[in-house]
Amino acid sequence: MRLIRRTLRVLIAPLTHTRLFRRIGRRAMPVLEAAFRVVSGGRMPISGLLVPSLTLHTVGAKTGQPREVQLMYTPDGSGRAIVAGTNFAGPRHPAWTANLLAHPHAEITVRGRRMSVVAEPITGADRDTAWARIEAQWPRYRSYEQESGRTVRLFLLRPVRPETTSATPPAAPERSSAGTRRTRSAG
Repeated sequence: MRLIRRTLRVLIAPLTHTRLFRRIGRRAMPVLEAAFRVVSGGRMPISGLLVPSLTLHTVGAKTGQPREVQLMYTPDGSGRAIVAGTNFAGPRHPAWTANLLAHPHAEITVRGRRMSVVAEPITGADRDTAWARIEAQWPRYRSYEQESGRTVRLFLLRPVRPETTSATPPAAPERSSAGTRRTRSAG
């Protein structure tokens, strides 16, 4: 199966760098992903046939409403995922990147398993390292950044325990007059 995926990547990757794909991809891919999600019972996005893929579950930066999007990701080698807001080389950042900046606590679904994550923007010299990992998986992917005319937002999605992602921050310990700790209500 790995040989088949690798061969398909080599054949399909050049097509994703065409103007036609970039023009129709941002409209066609979500429709294809939704259809394939039904066919696969929600276990794998269509892009998952070629590259590691996940469903990102966020809260809308402006609306506060739940949002989800299918994304390619690159494993970082330490159990975390790298995602890139390429938006098919479009001039604007995809909405999901604004959602992560506003609400870094999110969830992802990978191969049917949902987990909590914290999104950390990748900046500075770490960007080149992240791009090298991404391009080892999908050649010339950074060309999307170059052709978009903007700096693509990169995020590292770090798995966390569900308790740390709640909207209400954990109660801060405070000392009683006797010097012992007690938990203060967050409400």
